[in-house]
Amino acid sequence: MGWYVMGVDLGSTTAKAVIVDQDGGLAGSSVVQMGAVSRDAVLRAMDHALTSARIGRDSIRRTISTGYGRKLVPGADRSFTEITCHARGAAALYPGVRLVIDIGGQDSKVIAVDSDGLVDRFAMNDRCASGTGRFFDVLARALEVDVNNVGDLALSGAEGLEVSSMCATFAETEVISMLAQGREKSDIAASVHKAVAARTLGLVAQVGKATPTVMTGGVAQNAAARHYIEKALRHPIDVLAQPQIAGAYGAGLLARDEYAGSVSSAESRDAKAKEQLSVRAAGIVPQCAGCDGTAGDHNHVSVPLTLRRKS
Repeated sequence: MGWYVMGVDLGSTTAKAVIVDQDGGLAGSSVVQMGAVSRDAVLRAMDHALTSARIGRDSIRRTISTGYGRKLVPGADRSFTEITCHARGAAALYPGVRLVIDIGGQDSKVIAVDSDGLVDRFAMNDRCASGTGRFFDVLARALEVDVNNVGDLALSGAEGLEVSSMCATFAETEVISMLAQGREKSDIAASVHKAVAARTLGLVAQVGKATPTVMTGGVAQNAAARHYIEKALRHPIDVLAQPQIAGAYGAGLLARDEYAGSVSSAESRDAKAKEQLSVRAAGIVPQCAGCDGTAGDHNHVSVPLTLRRKS
């Protein structure tokens, strides 16, 4: 009987776990929705993944965690940044990928991937909910539609409205104001999705356009988000069959490499990413550049975070 490892991605709104076999194959997976970062949710995801793979916990040789709450994953042997894991997972699920756009519940990031499936450079917005899953939750609440339907609503509308606020805190007020002016819900949704795409394009500009491009994360399941980002980029975007598990799968593949005794060159790249993320987290002002947090300032601009390969 072969051996197995586990990869766990604990995000801000979902917990994902995958089981990877000794050949790197995906043996089982699970995605659990949660209201906040939760140990109970991640334990459920881990148990469901084991059930999906039809194995017991004692069959797992190594576990690697990643994501927003990676330090909270019980039983994890070590952790890697979501930057490294999304790149590795996407490269395995879509061989030849060169650009990964990951939009999760609380942050968004664009990762350039090299020919070895490793991080070349990346840009990240983790100081503002602009364009994240949380932002679309706010939009859906303001429009009084289910968040799972907001993308279809946007695709049925026109994109001609001016959206001045990309801040999740103030966007709801602006949407309510548009509704009071008699604007159609579909037109508001379309215009907001177009504005989100423009912000995503700003992150892409920090690392450079490249193809093939794939989307990962929960927002990848929003057809309108994909559509408008494709229009902004002016080239096609592919979506993985299971876009939410890319990070967990990447963590699982790294766990497999370590248990098999191979030295992963991803470690040095991840160490640099962790250093950059630590410096960013230690910043005095925990918000996006150019925003003082007041209602009068709607100009949220993400601070680019790049990691470049040494020549």
